[in-house]
Amino acid sequence: MVGRWARHLRGDLPVQEGSLSRGRSGRHLTASSRGSRPHLPGPADSFHELLAVSRALFDTRDEGEILRLAMGHVSAVGPYRAEAGYLSVHGELVPGTHGGPDHAPAIDRTVRELTGRDAPVAVPGRSRGRALALHGPGGVHGYLVVTSRSQPTHAQHFLLSMLVRLTAVALSEAAARRRQQEDAAELHRLRAERATLQQRLISLVVEAGQQRAVHQALADVAASGGGEEAIVSALHELTGFPVLVEDRFGRQRAWAGPGRPAPPSEPDPGRHEEMLQSAARLGGPVRIKDRLVAVIRPRGEVLGVLALMDPRHEADDFTVFALEHAATSLALELSHQRHLAEVELRLRRELVDDLLAGTDEASAYGRSEAFGHDLHRTQYVVVVQWRSRCSDDAFARAVGRTASAVGMRSLVSRRSDHVVLVAEGRPDDDALYEALARETGTRHGTIGVSARCDTPQDIPGRYQEALRALEVRRRSGSRYGTTFFDDLGLYRILGPGNDYQELQGFVREWLGQLIDYDGRHRAALVETLSRYFDHGGNYVETADSLTIHRSTLRYRLQRIREISGYDLTNVEDRLNLQVATRVWKIMLGGSG
Repeated sequence: MVGRWARHLRGDLPVQEGSLSRGRSGRHLTASSRGSRPHLPGPADSFHELLAVSRALFDTRDEGEILRLAMGHVSAVGPYRAEAGYLSVHGELVPGTHGGPDHAPAIDRTVRELTGRDAPVAVPGRSRGRALALHGPGGVHGYLVVTSRSQPTHAQHFLLSMLVRLTAVALSEAAARRRQQEDAAELHRLRAERATLQQRLISLVVEAGQQRAVHQALADVAASGGGEEAIVSALHELTGFPVLVEDRFGRQRAWAGPGRPAPPSEPDPGRHEEMLQSAARLGGPVRIKDRLVAVIRPRGEVLGVLALMDPRHEADDFTVFALEHAATSLALELSHQRHLAEVELRLRRELVDDLLAGTDEASAYGRSEAFGHDLHRTQYVVVVQWRSRCSDDAFARAVGRTASAVGMRSLVSRRSDHVVLVAEGRPDDDALYEALARETGTRHGTIGVSARCDTPQDIPGRYQEALRALEVRRRSGSRYGTTFFDDLGLYRILGPGNDYQELQGFVREWLGQLIDYDGRHRAALVETLSRYFDHGGNYVETADSLTIHRSTLRYRLQRIREISGYDLTNVEDRLNLQVATRVWKIMLGGSG
């Protein structure tokens, strides 16, 4: 067959000077090359090259690559040039990436109108343009647009036709392979989807059975009247994990399962609060280190946490489901306990109200013992006022919880604008204030603490002292924080502190010129005078406290005499100036 096609294709082609030939050795030669006369490619050579390119076409699986190979071989079969190539993609002719970009707009319009026919095509700047359809069993797979620089021979036309047919068949096979792969992929996807649905159905059946077990177990606990311990034990039996319940402040309330840890001496309030806020933001059970934690928060108020100990991260969806429902049951139980606590709080409040108003000692001792409060110990009255919180029951409970968290055993009551605590032992300086700042999320609060109280009969008077300490702090330059009545110093003998304008007028009268001078010149004459009085007029100690030289102190005191007009050696002037500096520091916070 090959021999017959070769004899059919044998003939002479016009030889152009300088054109490329291929000798038997396969090297390209030119008409001007040295040696023997160049051998120009004849139809038989082109036919053998066509056989070689046909193998490449059928070995290629990519349709774009097949089109590229065909376009690259067009010039090898005759005086042809491939101007553009098109592939049929979803019924639309799409230009190949190897066509001539300058001719594409002119050629595209003509080719798309041919509907599968071969036809002449006008290619700007070229002659003898023709669009050749690449027909296959499934229809037209694309087009080749070629031009001829001269009139091709019959043999060259035949070779071009063969190239077009081979390309069309190669595209047909590539398209068939692609469809086969797509069908296989779709079949694989459908089988995988069916397997997934079957597995999901099985999982739903198993999950429904597990959920029924959780509901039944917790319903049995509720029906039997089991409390917090019963809920925790049921959750441990359902999941197999050790279960822990902690209160709002991180103290252990209940445990079920092996390996119960020893409770820490005192949880870190800051770290525990950070953990609660993080869990509350995420919502639902969350993992925190080796625990799976659910916040117990009925009606938005955090009562504690329910946690599964899972250091190996083995908890599954069923475990999370059981934890969520156990947390709901525990929230109902703790809400009930909270209601009982509110009743107790009301009774405690009545006791505090009676103590503040004055009551007989025998009744006070008996009622306080019922609540576990020892009035025989030294007591302090603490008054709490927070700018962003009204003094309602919720804030009173928050103050009571916070006081317990910082180790203050106390009885709690409230008034219209503040909360009152009768506490055992002297409170730490700022522990309650800092804890309440974290609890409320703001530092805009003031706390007043009375002097010590040794008998219940002294409590009404100590309550007034706490109010005075609160009022002094609230009206001072640094109004937020804790003030002890014992620390008021001179102000303890200046009256209840109702007429602050009079005190301010007194300070202006004696220190006004010095305060104005300090303000204009950024000096510290008032502070220097205050330190001078604090150190009893001792030059060395005063200079050391101000970190200045003694000569500088003498200069400042001389300036104070000149600016104020008062004589520091005069007993009356000295006393009034000393009182004025004390009021300036205590009442006005050292402010001008």
